[in-house]
Amino acid sequence: MISRLLVANRGEIARRVFAACRASGVETVAVHSDADTEAPFVAEADHAVRLPGNTPVETYLRIELILDAARRSGADAIHPGYGFLAENAGFAAAVTDAGLTWVGPPAKAIAAMGDKLAAKALLADAGIPMLPSWTEPEQVTGFPVLVKASAGGGGRGMRIVRDTDGLAGAVASARREAAAAFGDGTVFVERYVERGRHVEVQIVGDRHGTVLALGERDCSIQRRHQKIVEEAPAIVGTELRERLHAAAVSAGRAVDYLGAGTVEFLLAPDGEFYFLEMNTRLQVEHPVTEAVTGLDLVRLQLLVAEGEPLPLTATPPVAGHAIEVRLCAEDPAQGFRPATGTLHRFAVPGVVGDFTPPRGLRLDSGVQSGSTVGVHYDSMLAKLVAWAPTRVEAARALAAALARAELHGVRTNRDLLVRVLRSREFGAAEVDTGFLDRHPEVFAPLLPAGELPLAALAAALASAADRRAAAPVLAGLPAGWRNVPAFPQVARFVGPDGDEVEVRYRLDRTGGLAQWSTSTGDEPPPTVTLVGAAGQRVVLDVDGVRRAYRVHRVGSEVFVDGPDGAASLVELPRFPVPGAELAAGSLLAPLPGAVARVHVEVGQRVAAGDLLLTLEAMKLEHPVVAPTDGVVTELPVLAGGQVDTGAVLAVVGPVEEAS
Repeated sequence: MISRLLVANRGEIARRVFAACRASGVETVAVHSDADTEAPFVAEADHAVRLPGNTPVETYLRIELILDAARRSGADAIHPGYGFLAENAGFAAAVTDAGLTWVGPPAKAIAAMGDKLAAKALLADAGIPMLPSWTEPEQVTGFPVLVKASAGGGGRGMRIVRDTDGLAGAVASARREAAAAFGDGTVFVERYVERGRHVEVQIVGDRHGTVLALGERDCSIQRRHQKIVEEAPAIVGTELRERLHAAAVSAGRAVDYLGAGTVEFLLAPDGEFYFLEMNTRLQVEHPVTEAVTGLDLVRLQLLVAEGEPLPLTATPPVAGHAIEVRLCAEDPAQGFRPATGTLHRFAVPGVVGDFTPPRGLRLDSGVQSGSTVGVHYDSMLAKLVAWAPTRVEAARALAAALARAELHGVRTNRDLLVRVLRSREFGAAEVDTGFLDRHPEVFAPLLPAGELPLAALAAALASAADRRAAAPVLAGLPAGWRNVPAFPQVARFVGPDGDEVEVRYRLDRTGGLAQWSTSTGDEPPPTVTLVGAAGQRVVLDVDGVRRAYRVHRVGSEVFVDGPDGAASLVELPRFPVPGAELAAGSLLAPLPGAVARVHVEVGQRVAAGDLLLTLEAMKLEHPVVAPTDGVVTELPVLAGGQVDTGAVLAVVGPVEEAS
């Protein structure tokens, strides 16, 4: 029996495992880096052990530190979560060698499936269909192809290549990224299937010879080969479902699988499917399977680890439909690069519960209001899951909850997720791995550009109401009222895309909005009547339709949530202090990170699009390219150096300037 379980992971997966432990009466132990000291998962554990340092290499990837933490805390079992050491066969062996219970498959099974090339060979012998693959670029016959890391997943080390010219560079880049992410730079090349669907089967096995399929999931909506929307069940016919389940069970039996795992397949447009990989761990998207089956997969993992038989002997019936989205800290204005900062407010309406409820709206989150999002770990903040009797209802409920969520302080991919869920194609289940490439319209922000001035007006009126409420004199005057009509109130903001928004307004003696105007747009502004304004809520009548805006101010930042979308604004001071100007052609760091490589030198001529240097942050490579033709006039960074957001990385000037 497991009495005290250490989770060798962080964030929402640690909290998810802790929730199952609490329900089963098992004590919990967290391990944490210095950056995670105040994280919610640490506070929720019964015991916590510090791992000195911040980066994964210093902390969560140190097997000896994890085992020492188990010894010091009295843990008798270890759950690896997902990511980090979850699919490290050496870690699994070290845990069992230390006399601890390992909540996962045997080290032998992890090793067999951890090398994708070896796994393909093993399962091909078991009769599971495979795509053609090659280990060296010169062996490739036919395009397009996909370069893949042999060890690891999550989209890292993956590159689509459509012709011979781009293959060598893609292989080299994938090797670097795979080595940085997984400590193994081995890659291979596989035939790429256009408009394929990513369908995976959840399996579970016990020590008594049972291996079951618990249903399948469709994970086709992906960006940069990383899943962002998952659903269960997949929209497939009964015969195909049975073949997928049988193939997944065969894969599990081929490696004597124990515990929860996932067998991933690529479903081609002609209805054939091919093995992609087997993940020997719990998947990020496991909640959708829990929602439609009513099972707790972590509980099943614990039972299997304790040697108990599975409490079911056949594939369970599926009820309703569940959809999950991955809410990530990403900046849409910067090409969805990982974002950092403080979450001043993190609130999602309508959530039934966290981590375990199988029905309704479920939130699995690694953060809460006040959490700091840094550069050391993955950008995923939370998973939001909706279950409903039908797919249409699940998508609608999930989109509505996301759209109304208050996500203040860190830019996210929320608008993209809502637009995907509300798109006609998603509603018709017309999805595949190229969905986002074919539908650039889903990348548009929810808030229409023409609505931004109204959000800025609401922010200005809320700010004025706050100031009036705190005024020591003439507190009875309405906020924003002036006795000189020729000079209206003026408020200036920087919008989400960096553009300035100016609003001018004047109130009458009763506090009504006498007039207003904006600096944006060529069309005349709508007719607006002020219904009410307070510090955190402004109600406007816009062309006869009443709209309520929620306003949250943190210093100069103002977050406005309205009926048509949200806006993050920065209020500019009325009397700005002059600052130093950047040199023309300056390229600034979009986020904190390490300079991985510098590809140019001062005085070198470059063309628009040439790679100047590469940043590494949040486990990803971020290329910095020349914006125009010119010459590198300044290069103030060195490979291996750390930079903060906004730091000057390079300056590209015109050729005549350098001569």
